[in-house]
Amino acid sequence: MKKYDYLLLRFGELTLKGRNRAKFEKAAVEHVRALLRPYPEAKVRREFGRIYVDPGSGQAETLIPVLQNVFGMTSMSPVRAVKPELDEIIRAAGELLEAMELKRETTFKTNVRRVWKDFPHSSQESNPLIASPLLKRFPLLKVDVREPELELRIEIRDQFAYVYGEVIPGAGGFPLGTNGKALLLLSGGIDSPVAGWSALRRGLEVECIHFHSYPFTSEKAKEKVVDLAQALAEYAGKIRLHIVPFTEVQTSFTQMGQDNLMITLMRRAMLRIATKVAEREKALALITGESLGQVASQTLPSMNVIERATELPILRPLVMTDKDEIIRLSRRIGTYDISILPYEDCCTLFVPKSPTTNPNLRIVNKVEAVTPNLERLIEEAADGTETIELFAGGSRSRSNQEGEESPANPDWF
Repeated sequence: MKKYDYLLLRFGELTLKGRNRAKFEKAAVEHVRALLRPYPEAKVRREFGRIYVDPGSGQAETLIPVLQNVFGMTSMSPVRAVKPELDEIIRAAGELLEAMELKRETTFKTNVRRVWKDFPHSSQESNPLIASPLLKRFPLLKVDVREPELELRIEIRDQFAYVYGEVIPGAGGFPLGTNGKALLLLSGGIDSPVAGWSALRRGLEVECIHFHSYPFTSEKAKEKVVDLAQALAEYAGKIRLHIVPFTEVQTSFTQMGQDNLMITLMRRAMLRIATKVAEREKALALITGESLGQVASQTLPSMNVIERATELPILRPLVMTDKDEIIRLSRRIGTYDISILPYEDCCTLFVPKSPTTNPNLRIVNKVEAVTPNLERLIEEAADGTETIELFAGGSRSRSNQEGEESPANPDWF
């Protein structure tokens, strides 16, 4: 026998208000479906401000860690669903308490919310009607209406009454994709995956771009970045990763005798290539993992010169965040152990001994103007991009895929 019938996902009024409600709810459902891709038996039903997930033949509890990644969700509860009748509600509440196997005296209260007004008892009347038989059956329960250890909640609706005792905090933020699409410059370091997760949480659809300089950087370094993108796919449901062949562009700068500007020149070239890919993918902004003052290219003068290589807005979710805080978040989202693997990316391999922290834009422009075939190399790099689609659960594809077929059932799908 299953302990719970459904998972109830709640979305706050701030993210589902006004004219955006239908759009946001649809985006939330699509995100849930994407995360449930490895669980083909699971079905989804949408109501105002909430989503119900039926786990099929499996246990609802197994889907909790997966669905905690749904952005825009304020909280989630595993629930029992019974007929909206008093006896059925009391029975379901008793079964939940039995499953908890109380070992000590526990304070509790019931919290009834009568949404279906044809139910014969008001919310206030229902509380003692449900609590009294439970107190008789479970002697370890003691009433405390102010600060109970256990709050047994009942929502009475026209088709079902939902009974639950656990409220699990959600990921928060905005439903995925409701704030547009942006392209994340994904390195093999700690910061950029955290910036990507932060952007996903704020409602951005994120695609990733990585610059690979074979043979200066190994295939293991490339696979490390794929693994980082896969970690983000476990939150987004799907991530597209664009891998740019950067060797020719990078080596062209090494011949210019401007070692102190090497990082500045590389970063500007990356932005120019990323802009071309972003325009092709209809992304409206670029995302970086820059944190102010962390390295030479992340001083304010450096960022000012580097960002002038593109007209797209650059989003920097971590710009005012301390490194320790970034590391804590990377551990929380599961990217830290991948990021610290000892496979260097193209930037770390070409760091000069004394990189400039205050580059001069006029000099940078002159160096770029005389770099042989730079425009052609940038164009070829953008055209030679390899694209991989990564899905929650670990599957991947190198071909662009269209959306899945529309569901046949308008309520459960």
